[in-house]
Amino acid sequence: MVCSEQDIIKAAGWIVNAKHLVAFTGAGISVESGIPPFRGDGGIWSKHDPSILDIDYFCKHPSESWEAIVEIFYHYILDASPNPAHYLLARMESEGMLKAVITQNIDNMHSEAGNREVIEYHGNSKWLRCSHCGERYELSKISLEPLPPRCSSDQEVLKPDFVFFGEGIPPDAASRSVEEISRADLLLIIGTTGEVMPAGMLPSIARSNGARVIEINPSRSLFTDSMTDLFLQGPAGEVSNLMDSYLF
Repeated sequence: MVCSEQDIIKAAGWIVNAKHLVAFTGAGISVESGIPPFRGDGGIWSKHDPSILDIDYFCKHPSESWEAIVEIFYHYILDASPNPAHYLLARMESEGMLKAVITQNIDNMHSEAGNREVIEYHGNSKWLRCSHCGERYELSKISLEPLPPRCSSDQEVLKPDFVFFGEGIPPDAASRSVEEISRADLLLIIGTTGEVMPAGMLPSIARSNGARVIEINPSRSLFTDSMTDLFLQGPAGEVSNLMDSYLF
């Protein structure tokens, strides 16, 4: 932990007095839940070729893509649980402090922690969608043996309902994100470095509209020097535990 108690107190004060607080989260918020980030040392892309999540590759080689998907995502996500950072955001929402969470994550941790106003910018790995008819299935009700799983209606391949490389952001998630972040007078960035586009451009909308920005990250990011007003350096769960006592 690097951030000071004074900075924690200042952040809590800004949060309590905000009129429209929005949280913007990335892979770093879920690391303490046992879900590895995509980038950096030990990240998923240091061990796997990102092309296996390219939509063209998936369409041509669904079995091979699915084998990697199970190893990369479901090995970790199915056993993961929300950590203190997720629970803090859920409590902030229930107490009326937080208006929405915009997350780049596909792990469903915010909803499992209790948040209701969650905008999943890149989709959700716990749902599957038929690549032909569009019918959706809960992962828990689908067998992953044999691979690839198939739609019960037309026997076409099911695809995880998250954004692959080469796919666009779901229009509803994109429009809702812009709407919420445009209304924010305080933006809380947690666990994202700003490297993934177009998600990384969202905080600049809040900043251009005059919002303050609090950033929680273990190390400096692309946001830190360009738009962050208050940088709380440290793991998201540890910082959240400290902040909790000053918020409630």
